[in-house]
Amino acid sequence: MSSSGEERGVVVADSEPPRGNRSRFAFACAILASMTSIILGYDIGVMSGAAIFIKDDLKLSDVQLEILMGILNIYSLIGSGAAGRTSDWIGRRYTIVLAGAFFFCGALLMGFATNYPFIMVGRFVAGIGVGYAMMIAPVYTAEVAPASSRGFLSSFPEIFINIGILLGYVSNYFFAKLPEHLGWRFMLGIGAVPSVFLAIGVLAMPESPRWLVIQGRLGDAFKVLDKTSNTKEEAISRLNDIKRAAGIPDDMTDDVIVVPNKKSAGKGVWKDLLVRPTPSVRHILIACLGIHFAQQASGIDAVVLYSPTIFSRAGLKSKNDQLLATVAVGVVKTLFIVVGTCVVDRFGRRALLLTSMGGMFISLTALGTSLTVIDRNPGQTLKWAIGLAVTTVMTFVATFSIGAGPVTWVYCSEIFPVRLRAQGASLGVMLNRLMSGIIGMTFLSLSKGLTIGGAFLLFAGVAAAAWVFFFTFLPETRGVPLEEMESLFGSYSANKKNNVMTKGKQVVDEQ
Repeated sequence: MSSSGEERGVVVADSEPPRGNRSRFAFACAILASMTSIILGYDIGVMSGAAIFIKDDLKLSDVQLEILMGILNIYSLIGSGAAGRTSDWIGRRYTIVLAGAFFFCGALLMGFATNYPFIMVGRFVAGIGVGYAMMIAPVYTAEVAPASSRGFLSSFPEIFINIGILLGYVSNYFFAKLPEHLGWRFMLGIGAVPSVFLAIGVLAMPESPRWLVIQGRLGDAFKVLDKTSNTKEEAISRLNDIKRAAGIPDDMTDDVIVVPNKKSAGKGVWKDLLVRPTPSVRHILIACLGIHFAQQASGIDAVVLYSPTIFSRAGLKSKNDQLLATVAVGVVKTLFIVVGTCVVDRFGRRALLLTSMGGMFISLTALGTSLTVIDRNPGQTLKWAIGLAVTTVMTFVATFSIGAGPVTWVYCSEIFPVRLRAQGASLGVMLNRLMSGIIGMTFLSLSKGLTIGGAFLLFAGVAAAAWVFFFTFLPETRGVPLEEMESLFGSYSANKKNNVMTKGKQVVDEQ
């Protein structure tokens, strides 16, 4: 046993850094990991306005345009599918670097695109980066953060996505003043800049302690845990919990060990996850896939990607007014995502999800109704209906952002057992991106087939079904250590959920 290993068995109070320094370090790690999400959000937001000019400049049909808008999410399935295995192989930190490299190349290709096939190649490259980023950022943050602030810190990727979306909307507004053939190219190409800062910032990030443990690097893992835990006792406890979850005996305490029956390369993971899952793992997988499906199938990307089109159909005729209203959507979305992040550890995941989805249902119903009324009265200016449509777009993104937006990523990044976490989270991201791509690539056609009001009423039906699913299947996880998550799943009874919520509350209170 090494001296470093022995030190991990006792508490050395004199050398313990102040609690504030530990909190700031975990906070900084979450910020750096979430920078990938700014790039992703920018790409989503900027396409909303750039599409108006791309369609005119490249003479695209509606079908070509909606494919261009949504195809990035289909391409991202490649990155999402590879992210779990990649992050287990090279580590969480360098997977973030890889995502940034794909973003950088994709943004440059789109910015210099001269025709439709060229810009689709750029979307393909950027889409792979999206898949990597959406899986790895929340997983890394959840694995670094202490249980007492895990929900808050794990929400950062969603916050930064919304900051990126807002920056994309603002970029649309200002670059729209350039000549048409230059404006949209600047909108897309400028997205390469944040990738450079990401590559520099990642050098200051430590590796995930859970990945380090799985690799047998206990000494390095303890150093990270000691910097990110509230106390040294908590760091020791977290290390022991991770070791047990990884199947490492308690008496193995050297700085570097050979992990018995090491499965970090992914051997047996897919079998344990999909072929022969335990009742708990099956419940976890259903919960993860269900929440990701509901987040996207309730129509958020229809609003984010097609805000100018929606406002045009609602009665705002000038492009300037449409883009300004779209900027307002970005501001509201960003403000409320901050609210949701600040209260996720106070009120819990389940309460926010139910409140959020209920508000989304009401907003979507009112939005669908108002747009239907406007459609059925062509040539008339129905100010009340226009006002209701614009208002309910804002309330929809607001209610989405306080729960369904951030909590989806928090919840799914924390519920899987450590050995299955990367692959399990990647499955959720793949479904999320698939549904996002389907919505993005079919919304214009759907709004023609059902009318635009009918499309949003369909989304309202999905939101209602999602509320029932959340109430029935999702237990509370607030404050529960990651290594104890699996014990909270496996039973679908109300009593089990009540016990889970009580247990989670006790853990938070104790901390």
